[in-house]
Amino acid sequence: MSSRIDKNTTKKKKRKWLKILIFTFVFLFLIVGGYVYSVYNSLSTAVDTMHEPLERGKSEKRTKELSFKKAEPFSVLLMGVDERKGDRGRSDSLIVLTINPNSNSVKMLSIPRDTRTEIVGKGYEDKINHAYAFGGVDMSIATVENFLDIPIDHYVQINMEGFKDIVDAVGGVTVNNDLNFTYEGTHFPKGQLNLNGEKALKYSRMRYEDPRGDFGRQARQRQIIQAVIKEGASLSTLTNYGDIFKALGSNVKTSLKFDDMVTIQSKYKAASKDMTQEQVKGKGSKIDGVYYYIVPEEEKSRLQSMLKKQLEI
Repeated sequence: MSSRIDKNTTKKKKRKWLKILIFTFVFLFLIVGGYVYSVYNSLSTAVDTMHEPLERGKSEKRTKELSFKKAEPFSVLLMGVDERKGDRGRSDSLIVLTINPNSNSVKMLSIPRDTRTEIVGKGYEDKINHAYAFGGVDMSIATVENFLDIPIDHYVQINMEGFKDIVDAVGGVTVNNDLNFTYEGTHFPKGQLNLNGEKALKYSRMRYEDPRGDFGRQARQRQIIQAVIKEGASLSTLTNYGDIFKALGSNVKTSLKFDDMVTIQSKYKAASKDMTQEQVKGKGSKIDGVYYYIVPEEEKSRLQSMLKKQLEI
């Protein structure tokens, strides 16, 4: 009799713990599910704020419609724009990304801001970064397309003045500095540095003390961007996603839609594992007292052939 009672008691305890376990899992699922939905909803809202389509529509150099769903090679122009009060600004940094999911590779080409080339829509040669001041994103893209003879399918524009807000939103960044220098009253010694938004912006702007000139500044800008991505993807920033998305929405513009980004993440993810950095080879020269970066025709041909092969066009 007592053994039967013990068995019934044991069964009741098991059922009780099973109910507790089920309730716990359901509770956790609802919390996590609600959190994931909240993150997804905030990200979707931020991307909607960031989305700004090109006035020109599809590139004239793209002979057929680009399909992300078919995982076709495509290009993106990353623009770091220095916009200050009362000034439209110039494209401080121009980086062309060509992504090929068939070869699982990405080529990152940095174009020096002083590169002398034809400004499409103006009909004369000038520094490539002036295109933004003259005609915004559309003129910048048209000028880069003409320079490289490839289609620029999409763009991502980052306001460098407001970029400090993004750095602060992710809790600051860590970089390895290979040059001892002081800029705008802040000293940056060699070695590993922890930077807040204001210092990160100064770090990415200096170029005159750098023997590499604009190439050195571009390298520091890439450092900051890569560090932001790394910090933004870490678990420690998950509770701060609201501030991060708000900072992105206020300081980033792109022609990519939210659905495009989701498809790219799904179809092109493997390509990011093989990323090579390319540089435009040339030399500095003064014309009528103005400094330009002169790119020889043979170098332009080399770059054009390399990028066309990457884009399979």
